[in-house]
Formats: sequence, structure tokens, C-alpha cells
Amino acid sequence: MTHLHLLRCRPSSSSSPLSLILRSTSAVSVGGSTDGCDVGKRLMCTSTPSRAPSSAVTMMSTQRNCAAAATPSLLPPSSFTQHSTPASIHCPPTTSTPTARASSTATPKQSIDYLSLPHSSPEVQELINHQARKPQTSASLQTLMKTGRGEFLHKMTKQWGGTGADGEEHGGGYASVDISTDDESEATPLVLLQVASFLRRELPIRLAHRIQDLSRVPLLQDMKSVQQVKELYTTSFLEIMSVDKHPPTREGQEEWEEHFAKILENIYERHSSVLVQMARGAFELRAAIRKGALLGGDDDGCEGEGQKASDSDLRIGRDAVEFELMESTHAFLDRFYISRIGIRVLIGQYLSLRQPPVENYVGIICSKTSPYEIVKRAIDDAAFMCTRKYGDAPEVIITGRLDMTFPYVPTHLHYIMLELLKNSMRATVEYHGVDADYPPIKVVIADGKDNEDVIIKVSDEGGGIPRSNMKRIWSYLFTTADPEIQEGMVAFNENVDHSIDSPLAGLGYGLPISRSYTRYFGGDLSIMSMEGYGTDCFVYLTRLGNTREPLPI
Repeated sequence: MTHLHLLRCRPSSSSSPLSLILRSTSAVSVGGSTDGCDVGKRLMCTSTPSRAPSSAVTMMSTQRNCAAAATPSLLPPSSFTQHSTPASIHCPPTTSTPTARASSTATPKQSIDYLSLPHSSPEVQELINHQARKPQTSASLQTLMKTGRGEFLHKMTKQWGGTGADGEEHGGGYASVDISTDDESEATPLVLLQVASFLRRELPIRLAHRIQDLSRVPLLQDMKSVQQVKELYTTSFLEIMSVDKHPPTREGQEEWEEHFAKILENIYERHSSVLVQMARGAFELRAAIRKGALLGGDDDGCEGEGQKASDSDLRIGRDAVEFELMESTHAFLDRFYISRIGIRVLIGQYLSLRQPPVENYVGIICSKTSPYEIVKRAIDDAAFMCTRKYGDAPEVIITGRLDMTFPYVPTHLHYIMLELLKNSMRATVEYHGVDADYPPIKVVIADGKDNEDVIIKVSDEGGGIPRSNMKRIWSYLFTTADPEIQEGMVAFNENVDHSIDSPLAGLGYGLPISRSYTRYFGGDLSIMSMEGYGTDCFVYLTRLGNTREPLPI
């Protein structure tokens, strides 16, 4: 049945602003479909109690990003895809110690305390290079849910001994365990151990790839903020490598898992500022290029360090090179951001599995995500931002399949819809003028039993986008906002991924990041515009959740 819902988007005078920094797990119910997920439970929370007081989780971003997976030796081979990279070097087993270890030869080496070494030391660089040569392992949303439910526990070897399917030597062993549970949404200690074992192997590989990418990207690698991000990633890489790959004994499994969880909690919080730090680095690069201080890299993405322009080189002037059109830099940023989403999804899902269960959730994946409920929440947030800026906001009409649900990550969908709706509201108000009779913004939710995707369309009459700017809307730091607002955003908005505390228009990375979120689980985001009239945005989300992560090399 098709429904019609009309909302006048004004923030309630009796309620406080809706924060995108998640509230604690005390549920904040959202009206609407009773068969859908209560998005207030997972969508909005700042911190949640951990399984033990000693392992408190501090969630500093709205992305309580999800997605745990189990190690390839413990899961069916079809559950994961290993991306082609040069063959990994097999490290011989070493004695168990709490310090990091790595070896790129067939001869065992004495254990090295990598945390005490400078990040630029040959030993640390060798360890990074060694991990980067290993293949990354991608997972689908369905695999992550099944792992969290314990559906792959029967694949766990009864003992860690010999060589597993992942080609690694295992030590220690599992005792006979009862893997049954009365609540499919509650992770058992064995599930947590399985997920933690996978993350201990996978996260260093993903971080190593990004560290190498940060070291090689032309021009951007020399920006101070980007160098800080590289140091941050290297620190996190070494902290994870400092943990034994496996518990030393059966009796030490729970202690090993709790210790590893504490490290990942700190990393998750520490990395919450990376989104803005990288935006700041891109802002620094654009400013340097427009001042003529740097040489522009070729658009073919050739590797080379940024450098000062010499007398014999072509000096880049203010209008000679537009940052928004530097294809190699933007290809790097696309790789970096989608990889970052994946890392935070893996860590966030694991940390969420350690929390008390919430109905219809496995970690932070909701098995009954309601697009209608999430769109309503995004409308409230966008209307608050628009009203704060202009004193009023257009109304929104929602039509289509308001009763449908499907498995997805609610925080991802909320961020996407908030970006699209606040852009539409801003464009509508500025095109028609303050205090005008605004045409409504229309949201259509489309889904059918045989549809490949759930599709959400956002249509506005905000004047559209010039055709010459259509390519630039996917460009990081492209925005029509006041430059002073941009500068203020990169200077101060550090510790959250997304927040309604920011101006209605700011850094300019909202659309490209939204597209990365849709593409992470196999969807997409497209925009069609009619200059002088308005814009239509189409969000495509896979219904089945069986598309694997698009892991960049």
C-alpha cells in the first residue's frame, strides 16, 4: 500500500536539538512502524556500558560503525573474498610475548619492541611493508550478521594447532565448548573470541595499506594534517601488532579478548577526528595550489612528492589549476575514505557485539531497518539546522513503501539522508528567498518483492545545479558555503564524524562521503539536476546485503 505523510519541518520548542552524537543505550523510541528497528536505540548514543566495567566503550561518533567478521580459518571460504595483492610472506611462529613481532624471512628473529621505535625506523617500515603484502579479506553485510549470531562457530577448529585455512600457524587450543545461546542477538564469549581473532589478523593489513597510500599520494602527503593522520594510523597499527596473534593458553582466552577490546576502543575513539583531519589536509592543499606554492601532479596519478616550484617549472597560479578537478588526489581520497568506513565498521561491530543485546540488532546492523523511520529522523535534524540558519524550513512529503524494512546499518543511512535533505532545504530557501512560500521537498521510498535495490529519491525545487558544476559536486571541499565557514570548520570541528552542530553548509565532503557509504555495501548515489528548477537525488541500497566490501588496494 502506498502512504502519504506530510511533515512541517520545524524543531519542537519543547525538545532539545537532536544530536548526532549517540546517546546511551537507554532507548529513545521513534514513532512509526512497530516491526522496524527502534532507531533511537542504536542511532543516537554517546557511550554504552561494556560487558565488564573495566572495558567501557566510548563511542565518539554517530557512525557506531559496524561489521565484524570471523577469521578465514574459522569461516566457510565463500564468506569472504581475499583481494589480489602480491603473495604474502609467511612469518615463522615465535614464542608468545606481549610485544609486537614480525619477520620477512624464513629465519626466526628476536622479538622487537616496535612501540618504542620511531615510526620512520627501518624496522617499523619493514613491518608495515610485510603486512601490506598480505591480501585484505572482505565480508558482506550478511556474513557479518551471521558471524555475530554465531552461525559460523561450528567452523572453529577444536584446537589451534597446525596450519589453518588462512595459512597461519596456530598455537594453544580450545576446550570443549557449548556454542548454543538462547538469544541470537547476544554474542557469546566464543563469538567475541572468533571476531577478535579475525580483527587481530585483518586490521594491521588494512592499516598498512592506508599508511603506504598516505606516504605516496602526490602533493597531499606533504600537508601537515595528512602527516598527522599517517602518524595516527602508524600508532594504531603498532598497538594492534603488539598483541599476541592468539591467546597463549585456553585459560587466557577471555583475558586476551578483553585486552584486545580495550586497545580497539581507544583506536576507535582516537580515529574519530580523522574525517575532519583529512578534510583539513585537502583544504591546506587547495590553499597552497591557489597561492602557486606547489607543483600540480599529473591527473594520471603518477607518484611523486609535492615540491616547491622551481624557476624552470610551470608555476601554478590561482586559476591555472582547480583542486576540485585533480583526479589523482580525489581517487586517493575515495580510496582512503571507503577504507576508513570499512575499518570503523569492523571495529564498531565488534565493540557493539560486546554490549547488551538490542532487539533486531546484531552488533549495529539492524535486521529490520525502516527507511521511513530513518528519513523522519533525518528530516527533524535537517529542519533544525535549516531553521537555526534561516528561521524556517521547507516541509517534506514522504510517499512510497513506508512499511518496508530490510537489513542495513541505520547510522549509515541516517548520515546519507541528512546530507541530502539539508542540501535540499538550503537550496530551496536560498533560491526562493527567506520568508517565501517554499515548495515542499519530496521523498519517495521504492521497493518491490523482486527489486534488486531499495531506492530512495529526494526531489527539491531549489534551482538546480549548473551542468558545469555537476562533476565538482563529488569533489572534496567543493562547496558554495562562505570560505570563512569552511576555514572555521577545519579549524575546530575535530572530534566527531558527523554533527548537527556544524553549519548547514561547511566542509563540502558531505556528498562524496555519502556516496562512499552507499557503495560500501554495494549501493550507489546519483544526482540529476535541472538548472533553474531543482535537483533529484537517488539513493540505491542493496536489499539482500550479500555484496562484499569494495576494498581498495
